[in-house]
Amino acid sequence: MKGAGVKDLDDIAGLMRAIGEKARAAAAELGFAPAERKEAALLVAAKAVWARRAEIIAANAEDLAYGREKGLSPAMMDRLTLDEARLRGIVDGLRAVAGQADPVGQVIAEWDRPSGLHIRRVRTPLGVIGVIYESRPNVTADAGALCLKSGNAVILRGGSESFHSARAIHACLVEGLSGAGLPEDAIQLVPTRDRAAVSEMLKAVEFIDVIVPRGGKGLVGLVQAEARVPVFAHLEGICHVYADGDADLEKARAVVLNAKTRRPGICGAAECLLIDRAFLEKHGAVLIEDLVKAGVEVRAEGVLSGVPGTVAAAPEDFGREFLDMIIAAKVVEGVDGAIAHIRRYGSQHTEAILTENDATAARFFERLDSAILMRNASTQFADGGEFGMGAEIGIATGKLHARGPVGAEQLTSFKYLVTGDGTVRG
Repeated sequence: MKGAGVKDLDDIAGLMRAIGEKARAAAAELGFAPAERKEAALLVAAKAVWARRAEIIAANAEDLAYGREKGLSPAMMDRLTLDEARLRGIVDGLRAVAGQADPVGQVIAEWDRPSGLHIRRVRTPLGVIGVIYESRPNVTADAGALCLKSGNAVILRGGSESFHSARAIHACLVEGLSGAGLPEDAIQLVPTRDRAAVSEMLKAVEFIDVIVPRGGKGLVGLVQAEARVPVFAHLEGICHVYADGDADLEKARAVVLNAKTRRPGICGAAECLLIDRAFLEKHGAVLIEDLVKAGVEVRAEGVLSGVPGTVAAAPEDFGREFLDMIIAAKVVEGVDGAIAHIRRYGSQHTEAILTENDATAARFFERLDSAILMRNASTQFADGGEFGMGAEIGIATGKLHARGPVGAEQLTSFKYLVTGDGTVRG
């Protein structure tokens, strides 16, 4: 299905060029927009989302019908679903971002030189950000809000499944921009499901400064392979939970269940459970039994495959993002065994250790280099909102510029402001 007036690739190329030109013009204005107006735009948008909640839920019903026709899994349907509680979460996220300190113009560092120069390094917007995402319609609000807060224009290309929901939420963001006297082109939504629009974004170096892909391995791999624009990689969330021999049993049971079952379709959901042999000898297979009882398909290796209700793991089940009520599980020999497994199979997203031993936890933190490492906490906390950022545009798993939850501050670069007094170099 294509948007109105889009009939062929040439039309899409023209459409995307027009969107890019408008975004570039809006970015020039946003770069010096007062913090108060950006805050006002987000507050008006939040009010609009709540006022239009019935309209948004009706639009979401169309997307859910489309998702059922496509045969989406229950976990993917959950990612797609909006109800009043989730819309309240979107509203709260918009307000939280609105209330944060404006990062633009913040002085990161300043110093004086013997030459007489005074130097400041200050935050500045990146310019135009392209966000390509799949089924979660809340990304429309999160990405729009964070880009606006950081002074960036944004081009949003949502997934085909969330087409109607994204349009309804986007209309609220535009209402906010208009109400605050900011350019409506600051937040644009690509009005077509045609994948040719994605290809146009990936090569739009004259308009887009950075691309943020938010989705599964297929989407991110495509973006990384074809993009001529710099990319903030949000790769798979192959998150591990390691239950150490010195773990507290009740803490471990609570965290493992939450990490897998709270929302199995999000990138912070645990996909692999590693159990220290010492834990197994002390407590038995209680963690596996809990998961099976909760309806999780446990793909177990070795001794764990003998636990009733499990299925034997295949080699490809390790290093796999299920995004469903499925988890891989195996026994490892201590923390070093867990570290070796994670280094081999992880995606450098989020890993958790369950232990009461400070030295073991320190070794786990020191020797792994994932973007987020946790101790005695669910991997489902891998979220910008839970980190106090109000929202996030994604979890960056690369190592350049931004890492972990990408909030407003991470969507800025910096420039140097240098002041002299007739100062010349000898």
